[in-house]
Parts: sequence; C-alpha cells; structure tokens
Amino acid sequence: MNTEVTLAGVTLKNPIMTASGTFGSGEEYSEFVDLNKLGAVVTKGVANVPWQGNPTPRIAETYGGMMNSVGLQNPGIDVFCKRDIPFLKKYDTKIIVNVCGHTEKEYVEVVERLSSEEVDMLEINVSCPNVKEGGIAFGQKPEALESITRAVKKKAKQPVIMKLSPNVTDIAEMAKAAEAGGADCLSLINTITGMKIDVHRRTFALANKTGGLSGPAIKPVAVRMVYQVAQAVKLPIIGMGGILTSEDALEFILAGASAVAIGTGNFVNPHTTLDVMEGIKAYMINYKVDKLTDLIGAVN
Repeated sequence: MNTEVTLAGVTLKNPIMTASGTFGSGEEYSEFVDLNKLGAVVTKGVANVPWQGNPTPRIAETYGGMMNSVGLQNPGIDVFCKRDIPFLKKYDTKIIVNVCGHTEKEYVEVVERLSSEEVDMLEINVSCPNVKEGGIAFGQKPEALESITRAVKKKAKQPVIMKLSPNVTDIAEMAKAAEAGGADCLSLINTITGMKIDVHRRTFALANKTGGLSGPAIKPVAVRMVYQVAQAVKLPIIGMGGILTSEDALEFILAGASAVAIGTGNFVNPHTTLDVMEGIKAYMINYKVDKLTDLIGAVN
C-alpha cells in the first residue's frame, strides 16, 4: 500500500498534515502525537515582527465547531527560526511554514528570511487584512491575490502554497488568480467569518465581535469549494475544514485534494491526525486501493 503524495515536487509519506494555528509548531503536541508519522507539520502563522493578536475573549465554542479571533499572535520570524525550526528538524516529517503579513513588504521579508532555512514549503495566509486596501484581506480581491502571489514567488526558494479564503463570491476565480500569480499549490478553506452572541450577558462572545468559524459545521462548504477549485485549476490542493474522521478526509481527497490538513479536530482529540491516517489505510485495504493517488479527484 502506497500512501505517498507529491505537492509541487515535495513528496510526503502520507497526505495528513496539521492546519496552521491549531498545532503551534508541533512541540506542545509532540507528547501526544509521533510527528514522524505525519506527512507534514504546518506551523502557526509567522510574521516579520512579533504580533500580539486580538484582545480576549478570543475563542468561543459553537454548535458543530468553534470560533476564534486570536489575530495570528506569534513571536516573529527571528524567534521562530531560532526555536521552532530546529525542533521540527528532529523529526522525519515535512515542514511547511505559514506566513502572514499586513503588507506585501511584510510577507516578502518573511519569505526572504526563510530562503536560507531548511523548510520544505511556504503557506501564505492571504486572510490577513491588507492595510493599503483599507483592511480588506489580500485573499478577497483577485487582483490583490495575484499580486501578492507574484511578489512572494519572486523571492521564495521553496514551493509556495496560497491559502484561500472562503469569504469570497467565487472561490474558483480566486484560485485562478493565485495560479496566474505563479502559485505552486493551493490550500483551502480558511475559516468562515461568523458571530456568536452571549444572550445572558447581552454582549458578543468574542471581543472582536466577529471571528473565524471552523470545525465540522463548515465541512460541506469546504468540500464543495475544493471540488470547484479542482475543476478550475491544475494546481495540487490541500483540503481542510472540519475533518474529524478518515471519511471526512476521504471526501476531500475524492473531491480533488492531494492532501488534507486537520485543525479544530486536534483540540477535540490530540490523536486525530494519526487516527485519520489509520482509517485511510483501513479504507485502502477494504477497497483494494494500492495507491492513495488513485483516489485523488476520483469523483466527477
């Protein structure tokens, strides 16, 4: 049984990776999860300087998922390179660094800093507010997405994954914009903007009022978007959004994803990533599938 998948020339031992922001940089989960068994670890977002994030409360549980407005709190690229990359290099897994920024220059600074580091891929979080566009996210206008993709690709030494936002009118149009800008791979979906109100306190559950909804509640939307993008572009896709079981993961793969990322599921059960991989292997045995790649995009 062959569970290997290849993304933009990078071969993973299996299609299971962590979703950015839900696994730190692996260290806090390493006592629960053998990182050697993962296809890749996707780090928390990293910026050119430390970010404090949003005020608390910034996490709220919802029916079928959770909401967050953490605001990409992170210690900055210098601490990340000194502390987190050496830790991850101890393991036999691919390292994918999630990059965030408020301006094109900020993204490019991080990408240039990582050009000399031993990391395998870069995932560019285009859900950050673009300061020059008045706060709209880079991933919400095709022209802005194509521009930031092109700027990052010009400086990147590693393959570039553009992480698409679902908070758009036409996800296929955004995927085509990223492809036109030179993206090597796409990941989707990021969280869906939502709101929760505490009826007893008559106030917002999150200090930021709105937050990103993740978890099983968004899975049907995510699967649909992965399928649409797979039909629209020729780039490999990493699918994510509410994966808790192997069947969830297989939906994304059958819809056209070459790999999947698990996020909120890590909070429910720290072993989710490994449980999902074992379930996929059992599925392959049961249905006599020799190569996992035979399942990618198998529904049309």
